[in-house]
Amino acid sequence: MCRNIKNLFNFDPPVTDDEIRDASLQFVRKICGFTKPSKANEAAFLAAVDEVSAASARVLRSLETNAPPKDREEEAAKRKARAAERYAS
Repeated sequence: MCRNIKNLFNFDPPVTDDEIRDASLQFVRKICGFTKPSKANEAAFLAAVDEVSAASARVLRSLETNAPPKDREEEAAKRKARAAERYAS
């Protein structure tokens, strides 16, 4: 799994369309193997990002939970702590 893709479910405030698109872009970049497509592949690349974004938005809207919403700042701090531990020299 691409480490740049974050969990987007069950946050307060809810995930934004921009956050979904950013995660979708990271996913498509990862599976294609490049960060910027050539002109010949640009249309297919952008279409894939749009499709992944739409599917992600649908699933995030349809999910249900009884757990309390997560705090974005707390989760960011946890990610930062895990990264510091992982990359400690």
